[in-house]
Amino acid sequence: MVERIRRSLPMAGLTRGKRSPVTCQFKCANACTRPVCNDSPNEYFRDIVSAGFSRRSLLGAGAVGAMAVTLAACSASGAATTGSAGSAAGGAGSAGGAAGTGGPLAFSPIAPVDKSVDAFTVPGGYDWRPILRWGDPLFTDSPAFDLHAQSAKAQALQFGYNNDYLEILRTKDGRKALLYCNHEYVNPDLMFPETGGPAETERHGIAKAAHGGSVVELERASASEPWTYVRGGRLNWRITADTEFELTGAAAGSEMMTTADDPSGRRVRGMVGNCAGGTTPWGTILSGEENFDGYFRAEGTSTGEKRYGLNAEETSNGWEKTDRRFDARRPDFRNEPNRFGYIVEIDPNDPTSTPVKHTALGRMKHEGATVALARNGKAVAYMGDDERFDYLYKFVSKRKYRKGDRAHNKKLLTEGDLYVARFQGDSDPAQIDGSGALPSDGRFDGSGMWLPLIKNGKSAAPGMSVEQVLVYTRLAGDKVGATKMDRCEDVEPNPETGRVYVACTNNTKRGTDGEAGADEANPRHENRDGHVVEIEEAGGDATAERFGWNLLLVCGDPADDDATYFGGYPADKVSAISCPDNLAFDRSGNLWISTDGQPGTIGCNDGLFRVALDGDRRGFVEQFLAVPREAETCGPLVHEEEGNVFVAVQHPGEDGSFAEPHSLFPDYVSGTPQPGQAATPRPSVVQVFRTA
Repeated sequence: MVERIRRSLPMAGLTRGKRSPVTCQFKCANACTRPVCNDSPNEYFRDIVSAGFSRRSLLGAGAVGAMAVTLAACSASGAATTGSAGSAAGGAGSAGGAAGTGGPLAFSPIAPVDKSVDAFTVPGGYDWRPILRWGDPLFTDSPAFDLHAQSAKAQALQFGYNNDYLEILRTKDGRKALLYCNHEYVNPDLMFPETGGPAETERHGIAKAAHGGSVVELERASASEPWTYVRGGRLNWRITADTEFELTGAAAGSEMMTTADDPSGRRVRGMVGNCAGGTTPWGTILSGEENFDGYFRAEGTSTGEKRYGLNAEETSNGWEKTDRRFDARRPDFRNEPNRFGYIVEIDPNDPTSTPVKHTALGRMKHEGATVALARNGKAVAYMGDDERFDYLYKFVSKRKYRKGDRAHNKKLLTEGDLYVARFQGDSDPAQIDGSGALPSDGRFDGSGMWLPLIKNGKSAAPGMSVEQVLVYTRLAGDKVGATKMDRCEDVEPNPETGRVYVACTNNTKRGTDGEAGADEANPRHENRDGHVVEIEEAGGDATAERFGWNLLLVCGDPADDDATYFGGYPADKVSAISCPDNLAFDRSGNLWISTDGQPGTIGCNDGLFRVALDGDRRGFVEQFLAVPREAETCGPLVHEEEGNVFVAVQHPGEDGSFAEPHSLFPDYVSGTPQPGQAATPRPSVVQVFRTA
């Protein structure tokens, strides 16, 4: 089976930089080989009426700093930055260069690491250790992980595969915590041998059990010690592709949600493709179902199916062969895909609770959702649709947050107003030529509007009911004229300033034949390196329907690309960065960016980067860590006051096979697995901690 899949990889020879065609196969169903889902005529709206405020009255220009470090190109061996590959308990690294930003998390930025290096690289004075790995037993009755004796029953009791969004909720004394982590997708090539191994039905069961999420108790002796997980913790639980969920919101119970298994249209089995997420002010976890289309075989003929990328091809997972609900060609399961693509809310403190899918936040390829509380107490959720030329969204709850009333607050996302973004630049359109060159005012910036899709319980999308807007949210965005973006991934409001940051990973179709050209919010044709948008809501009010914006970063390697921009900071004094994905903040107000697929001229392992946002260091990018070869950096979490940084390392050694792994992360000692450990890469949650 492995070789058959590999010979037919549709993206083989078409990927750029380090992106593996295997990742394209299993993670996003080879989306780049298919026509762009958004064929609406929406372009950049230059004729929008001014929002009545100056862009510069909202956002400071940011001065240029004078002192920084100059970083070299990728290190081919990693020796200058990593030392040895490390052990299962971690491997301390060292890095050249002057010390970076001061404060509780001071470090000297590492040099980029060549994409061939299988090492987890950290700065000098830091070490790393895996907290949880794929297959680690979570319950007292969980079997130990055995690569050669896997079963669906065992996997449902073990840590899942390809971890993504990460949260660690600590107790007041700092010695206990609750970890939540998404499990986005699986790679059968690395999980199962080419011949032998589990039968197809069992293999599919293992894969479904490896999806979803994990809630796991952690403990440590003191705040200066690394975390360890608690096997058999009282609050440990697994969510899988078979777990029962409840649908909430206006679309729940509609005809578009009914199937043979659920005539009520209110109960759904499983979540899939869960990527990023957020933690609510009331302590629940939000998780975004992203590339759900790749799990279903459908007719692919209706407008709605086409707009979401559903098609009649056999899926990469093949679950439709053994589980009828994934075959949407069947009339009795035609609506099953309509029940996926939502923001999921999970209460990590209650393993007996039923997680929910909130239709009020719309259906799309959700990267995730993050919630801020507005001045009036309403919950505001920001969301990106991770598809080329798709949109940026915002949800404003109808009800208001009540401090201490968790039961009430858990209903805030069931009803409210849904918006989509339209961006307007303030430069002469002739100056936005697709090259990425700055316009004459020295900034990519402008104003914008949040266009209502649902307002006061009524549809604002012409010809669509409320239920239709929530199930076919992309079509509603098309109708109102939203701005086509370059793959909005994580969207994070800064908890200190309220400014909102949007990671646009890339869009190599921008400006190509028949596709939308450059605009000031997406200023490069064939945008391979991505950019980061900074938004400030009008009057600092998260519920406002107008905003100002600018581009904080136009990513790439400034040594090889003149069309880069780092918030005004000297481009020759920053770490090269490409394909921004997940975002986080530290207590000092810095933005942290994890990358996914640093392609093109960079050609280096993905990493985690810190970016200053204000003052004369605004736009100063420093690389903190690099993940092993063919891996993606996910779920960054920064506990600055403790000197700890956490990441989820996804798909290490993705382009290898069961017989010939390309990575042995995280169980290697000088490149070989420890005795008793599996000779295969294992996606893991990693803690980086200060040692000096």
